[in-house]
Amino acid sequence: MTGDAVTGDAMTPGASSAIRVLLADDQSLVRAGFRALLDAQPDIEVAGEAADGDEAVDRVRALRPDVVLMDIRMPRLDGLEATRRITDDPDLGEVRVVMLTTFELDEYVFEAIRAGASGFLVKDTEPEELLRAVRAVVHGDALLSPGVTRRLIEEFAARSKAPAATAALGALTEREREVMALVGIGLSNEEIARRLVVSPLTAKTHVSRAMVKLGARDRAQLVVLAYESGLVRPGWLG
Repeated sequence: MTGDAVTGDAMTPGASSAIRVLLADDQSLVRAGFRALLDAQPDIEVAGEAADGDEAVDRVRALRPDVVLMDIRMPRLDGLEATRRITDDPDLGEVRVVMLTTFELDEYVFEAIRAGASGFLVKDTEPEELLRAVRAVVHGDALLSPGVTRRLIEEFAARSKAPAATAALGALTEREREVMALVGIGLSNEEIARRLVVSPLTAKTHVSRAMVKLGARDRAQLVVLAYESGLVRPGWLG
């Protein structure tokens, strides 16, 4: 490992089209493991590292990574508040945060999604799943660890606030509302396409249009809006 492996420096803008990732975790061994995996990929590079939430926010502002892998529990400033500060900053609108947690149903995951996180992964996830998530979240396609998506959404729904009437959904077409509801119950674009008998590209287009009309950063926020607007309700995971 080279001498600058701990902090990492941003590459010159335009010098690479690789997905740039910031690692935020208070355990150096965890960061080293993720760095080794990510840097071995031809299309991903580690732009930097942070050992606590305050440092993570500072590094994100300085390096403007595409994705932040953010541990929920860190000293000084936890990952939840760090995520909120990042997602609340208009200048960081293109940065996607994926929370890292030890447990599949960590109690803070629900607040993390509301805070603007694009999804979460358990730390012992398979390497292939981590790589897939990093690549997908850049395009707004990732939400949660594969295999636990529906369980978490169901739990999220059970804990969510009572649906509030919203005029925002009025901007959606009937098909876009239908697609948004399917996103809300955890279906991927491919699953939505099969359900509606359309192409995956058409499904993705409807999802993208719904996100734009509602001002949603990504699928995670679309799920939150689906439940909080009452478009989807607990128990619809059939």
